[in-house]
Amino acid sequence: MSASGGTKAIVAALVANLAIAVAKFVAFLFSGSSSMLAESVHSLADSGNQGLLLLGGKKAKREATPQHPFGYGRERYIYAFLVSIVLFTVGGMFAIYEGIEKINHPHPIEAWYWPVGVLVFAIIAESFSFRTAIHESNAVRGKQTWTQFVRRAKAPELPVVLLEDLGALVGLVLALGGVGLALLTGDGVWDGIGTLCIGVLLIGIAIVLAAETKSLLLGEAAGTEEVEKIQAALVDGDVVTGIIHMRTLHLGPEELLVAAKIAVQGNDTATQVAQAIDAAEARIREAVPIARVIYLEPDIYNAAAAATGTNPGKSPAGPAL
Repeated sequence: MSASGGTKAIVAALVANLAIAVAKFVAFLFSGSSSMLAESVHSLADSGNQGLLLLGGKKAKREATPQHPFGYGRERYIYAFLVSIVLFTVGGMFAIYEGIEKINHPHPIEAWYWPVGVLVFAIIAESFSFRTAIHESNAVRGKQTWTQFVRRAKAPELPVVLLEDLGALVGLVLALGGVGLALLTGDGVWDGIGTLCIGVLLIGIAIVLAAETKSLLLGEAAGTEEVEKIQAALVDGDVVTGIIHMRTLHLGPEELLVAAKIAVQGNDTATQVAQAIDAAEARIREAVPIARVIYLEPDIYNAAAAATGTNPGKSPAGPAL
């Protein structure tokens, strides 16, 4: 994902959510609708989340230091994880509390035109934000389904904004339904039920976001396509005759570490091996530009020793190493 695409989607969501949060809170003051209060807090939390994503993107650009030699690319993962926590606590738990409170102590909605008008405005604004996120995501997701894109994306910003906007739109529909039923029946309990549903929705989205960003924080390998390109670039068929084993790790959304043990011939000179390694690194960076940290270890590959290994992912066993 390009950083510019993610930033554009974040800014669009931030502008929309700030405007919507103010409008919803005004509607709550005039109508007393708990759905509107829950939705205003939800939009305010979303605005804070977009601020966290922008802050994480800025911090991730810092240069590497002796204490952090691989840089700060994972800052983006950390702040995306914080987003899930904010969404769970501030958005979801508050909405559930407010919904239960309204169900236990219902009261009619006053000045119905305020919540209805604001909800319609909010749906239009959130649709604009959601459309921007979809457009920016389509530019990078390729042939992946939306589920695959959310689960496999190495840059967290677009999946976060997509899920937030989707949750916001569904939440607005639930709020509109709760307010509408409360007005039709004259029973404020429906407003509380709508609020409760919003809380359950937000907690569900927060759990999905937490699970995906946790995986990124633990460290994910390159995608299948990138791995295949790296493998093809490594072997030249001359000095580098094969790959004994290889590991990849995302140091950040746009920075990849590649470590591999490569097979060379026993009669190759040190100069030939060193030149082959330099050439292999250049081919890898040309094939996969985000592969910025590369460690290659040459070895004399022994097929018989490799066959005795209990785990194909580990170094071949025996005296060959």
